Amino acid sequence: MTAGFVAMFAAIGLAFLRVPLAIALLIASVLGLGLAVNWNVAFRLLPMTISEAVLSYELAVVPMYILMGNVITRTGIAQDLFRAAHAFVGHRRGGLALSTMVAYSGFSAVCGSSYATAATMAKVAYPSMRRYGYSDELAAGSIAANGTLGILIPPSIIMVVFGILTQTNIGQLFIAGVLPGLLGLALYMLAIRLVAARRPEQAPHGEKIGWAERGRALAGVWPFVLLFGLIIGGLYAKWFTPTEAAGIGAGLAIAIAALNRRLTLTALREVFLDTAYTSIGLYTVLFGALMLSKLLTLSGLAAGLPGMVQASGLEGTALILVILAVFLVLGCVKDSMAIILIFVPLFAPIVVAQGFDLVWFGIIVIVATEIALITPPMGMNVFVLKAVLPEVAVLRIFRGLVPFIAVDIARLGLLVAFPAISLWLGSTIE
Repeated sequence: MTAGFVAMFAAIGLAFLRVPLAIALLIASVLGLGLAVNWNVAFRLLPMTISEAVLSYELAVVPMYILMGNVITRTGIAQDLFRAAHAFVGHRRGGLALSTMVAYSGFSAVCGSSYATAATMAKVAYPSMRRYGYSDELAAGSIAANGTLGILIPPSIIMVVFGILTQTNIGQLFIAGVLPGLLGLALYMLAIRLVAARRPEQAPHGEKIGWAERGRALAGVWPFVLLFGLIIGGLYAKWFTPTEAAGIGAGLAIAIAALNRRLTLTALREVFLDTAYTSIGLYTVLFGALMLSKLLTLSGLAAGLPGMVQASGLEGTALILVILAVFLVLGCVKDSMAIILIFVPLFAPIVVAQGFDLVWFGIIVIVATEIALITPPMGMNVFVLKAVLPEVAVLRIFRGLVPFIAVDIARLGLLVAFPAISLWLGSTIE
């Protein structure tokens, strides 16, 4: 067990020293296996783990969803969604921020990446909000906050990673993320309305748009409705598996882009190359995480930790709160994907031993990592936004995020207290 603990914290230490996460996980895992078991086992497990992962049918979902997200990012669907939302609510106080929230949620539902969503919507929504006199705090804060919905509203890459690490049904995770995602959207919109009511000068009215223009704007969102409806509706109706849904979604996204003449051959080549680079990077990190998981098992740490927890007297909701506190604290200083990859294999056996549902645990862990994405000092979404909007000070973005972090904490509390919010929709198809 000592070798397991040392290897896990060695991986964290190397990651903090800016060693690439994949390399940090692989080095720590191989060294830990060599010390805990023997070097022959360590060097045999490495190629076996890689080959098993590469040939895994479930893992094929990763490049397909990345491809779909990359295609969607280039088709202009973000602009179409923002235009439609703006047409209906943009004239209200805080309406442009509300429009950003609605458009964000739709875009993230078919993009699956929090960073890509934040970067794309910053280019689309921020200039409009500043033109109408919105404060930097509300404009940038609403964009950074809503980018976090990209990893919860399905399809989501981080849900796929969690499912692979814990052997949890990815389709059930996707369906379980729908209601918490909608709850997050509703609470974010409430936060905007409260800010607009308290400081009306930060959220002026936009111009009112006629019904004819609203109809034209609404007609532009059919690609999103088709993609999201097909993926989630197909999974809910059990027409296909998550991997099949990913392939269908990627193919349909390319077909829609070709039909709308928004994707040239040059752009398509760039999309495929970007998908390949991103997939290879994510696969490599997963190899390291799977090796770490094997180390935790062979060292006896995975089997011994539940007994240690039981001996400590910590159990039930108190245990879950401690685990979430670990994710929240580490999320302030480290990327959320790194936290998921290192700590989920450690905590999942404890959660199972306590009788908790892994689908529910996955949702609350993902919400905790969402909060980490916008929490100082490391909030990754903030720095993604800063890269796209260099004129906005980081401190102003964090200041604008305060009400959104508050409602996120409230949402996390609701999901912990009422697991049915996450599990009810999935239970209707069992």
